[in-house]
Amino acid sequence: MLNESQRQQAADLLWDCWAHNRRIPHLPTDLQPVDRQEAYDIQRRLEARSFAPLAGWKIGATGPGGQQLLQVDAPLAGRLLAERLHRSGARITLGDNLMSVLEVEVAFRMRASLPPRATPYTQEEVLDAVGSIHPAIEIPDTRYEHFRQVGAAQLIADNSCADHFVLGAPADVDWRTLDLAALATSATVEGGGQQSSGSGAQVLGDPRIALTWLANELRAHGLTLGAGHVVASGSTIVPMAVRAGQTVQAELGVLGTVLVHLD
Repeated sequence: MLNESQRQQAADLLWDCWAHNRRIPHLPTDLQPVDRQEAYDIQRRLEARSFAPLAGWKIGATGPGGQQLLQVDAPLAGRLLAERLHRSGARITLGDNLMSVLEVEVAFRMRASLPPRATPYTQEEVLDAVGSIHPAIEIPDTRYEHFRQVGAAQLIADNSCADHFVLGAPADVDWRTLDLAALATSATVEGGGQQSSGSGAQVLGDPRIALTWLANELRAHGLTLGAGHVVASGSTIVPMAVRAGQTVQAELGVLGTVLVHLD
């Protein structure tokens, strides 16, 4: 078990990697969290370094491919920091992003808070707390050179590969009547023809299932899914390789489109 000082040292090291755009092979042995509880506590300390209130949450490894790639057996929750949340059409510096991939996501904005409690939330309760649904793009990254080998706890400590997130306008449809599992989605590079497509079913079978998973993952660790928080529910496509200089548009059917320019 890590003591208070070790948890803070781990968070400081990871934040320093973020701030100075550098990577480490993994956390030093004496700073590695032993379980999810310790990992989320380290992640919490990253949030404390942000200049603004928490923007929301992301869910990683929501499909068998992502879990196999990261060598984990369950999804991972991470924090969306306000300074890395952008509107559609934003210009984002890709820099030396190690992952260099783009994900198309269904995002939810919460209307009401879901605080910790003794019993799990039902999907009906979670959906009732949602205010709007949005098309979105995530551009993840990692602070580990060997992110495929470090395991779930170290990935969670590193904010579950969170980096930039682009949020589209709220969908002007009655989304509660939609079959989000069957929602066709795609990402297309403008002018280059490169495309990746998928559907909502790639997100734990349905983005609503992923959202419910998140509410209960946070509940189990004493965390709140708060009113106003944005939730990135997971990639609906096989993450598409991207590079600087590209403009990518994501299409999510009746939910709309979202655009990002990669500098």
